[in-house]
Amino acid sequence: MSRGRMEARVGGFSMIEALAAVALTATIVMALAAVAGQWLPNWSRGFAGLQRADILAIALERLCDDLTAAEYVTPSSDTPGPLFEGAPSSVTLVRSAIGPNASPRLEVVRFAEIKGDRGLALSRTSAAFAPSAAGAGAFAFGDPAPLVRAPLRVSFAYAGHDRAWVDAWSGKERLPDAVRITVRDASAHGAIVASTAVRIRTTAPGAPKLVAQGGSPNAPPPAPAPAPNAPPAAPTRSD
Repeated sequence: MSRGRMEARVGGFSMIEALAAVALTATIVMALAAVAGQWLPNWSRGFAGLQRADILAIALERLCDDLTAAEYVTPSSDTPGPLFEGAPSSVTLVRSAIGPNASPRLEVVRFAEIKGDRGLALSRTSAAFAPSAAGAGAFAFGDPAPLVRAPLRVSFAYAGHDRAWVDAWSGKERLPDAVRITVRDASAHGAIVASTAVRIRTTAPGAPKLVAQGGSPNAPPPAPAPAPNAPPAAPTRSD
């Protein structure tokens, strides 16, 4: 037997073996595609749900931080109550300015639904505080930051010292003691997605200083009058 015929008989694959290998590879690829087609959509939905949950958690944290830091600030000297306007779907309050380049000042923060390119979204806007008799309507709010987008809708409720929840809080002489935040899914017949409540640190102004009659604000208060049935004071002895 010649050397060329020996090499042709030993090396390489036959046509049948090559076709069998291609068919086996195609079968494996089709099986993997079928499996991936079943779990990939579920994985995508789960990943999108986790991402929405993270965004909602960040939005709620921003809301809670601002509501907790609300300060008792009157809009003008003619208005006895603080600048705080609470509605079922919006809140306006005054707090210290925050941010990397914020100077020590007060700012008015408003949470309200704003319609944009992607639909309705509960957005945070702010404006520098300046005394004004017109209330919150005199401020030019800017820098909108969307927090919660549709189909999620955010509603607010307010409670005073009596712990009774109401839908609005405006024109009162003190801040609410607590604010409840409820997030509902409009696409799921208003099902509650998240709900939390925060307490406001400052609800009323500090106690006014007592002014003694005919004295200064720093004068000590007058001594209390003796009781009607109290025995007379013992006379003091002088040498």
